[in-house]
Amino acid sequence: MIEITFLGTSGGAPTKDRGMPAIAVKFGPELLLWDCGEGTQRQMMKYKIGYGSINAIMISHPHLDHFLGMYGLLETLKLSLPSPKQIRLIVPHTVDTSLAQRYKFAEINHIKSGVIYDHLDFTVSAFQVKHCGGSYGFLLKEKDRRKFHEEKAHSLGLKGKMFREIQKKGSLLVNTKQVLLDEVSYVVPGKKIVYSGDCLPSDSTVKAAEHAELLIHEATFDSSMEKDAEERSHSTITGAAELAKKAKVKQLIITHISPRYSDVIALTEQAQKIFKKSTIAFDGLKIGV
Repeated sequence: MIEITFLGTSGGAPTKDRGMPAIAVKFGPELLLWDCGEGTQRQMMKYKIGYGSINAIMISHPHLDHFLGMYGLLETLKLSLPSPKQIRLIVPHTVDTSLAQRYKFAEINHIKSGVIYDHLDFTVSAFQVKHCGGSYGFLLKEKDRRKFHEEKAHSLGLKGKMFREIQKKGSLLVNTKQVLLDEVSYVVPGKKIVYSGDCLPSDSTVKAAEHAELLIHEATFDSSMEKDAEERSHSTITGAAELAKKAKVKQLIITHISPRYSDVIALTEQAQKIFKKSTIAFDGLKIGV
């Protein structure tokens, strides 16, 4: 299962209830951070996410509210752990990484469109979005799994190591009969989770999120502020909901909420009128996918 914890859900500035943007994504033993706003390390302590186990920090775009906390987190790792594990910093070219170069355990990579993180069980890809220069969204894709029709496979004589062998070769001679892999197995598509970063709704996000289990999309403004959203390259609640509907996702979680909104009931209603499976994120929200 993939576990997602919203560490900070505010847009632009913190409030007493919302921290700066940061999302923890845990897939098995792998722990990723999508954005790392100021105070992220404290939020990780509060919500019991071990910052010493981070494998990678991925920064969606070069605005301070999305990456300023990275430096404090690296310093804490250096001071509190005798030998911090290697951590990858995957950032746009325009993010200042000069401070990060003082940490020998940090490997700095620059984002480009395509796969930016390849693990045995999943990949994370970056795709460009409409915001400032060097702005990206992230697509986590679980790798497809092959499952066997066990009863049929056994009836054709497959057993033991043959299951591994037929997956490698695509077919196998069993009791003088050639057995094809596709005869005895099927592919289970991997789950998809998409994070938009800060952006206007765009075709690139629709394409990345198509049929995703979860879309995490920003919506800094309510539907009455469409002009402001357009001018600042941000989304409205209705814009995020319409995109989720168009992409046919299973669930939408809206984050990066402007500090002007203290009551999210009206925001939730706006979103759910368009896309029923919409939720407004809050700090500490945990989702299993």
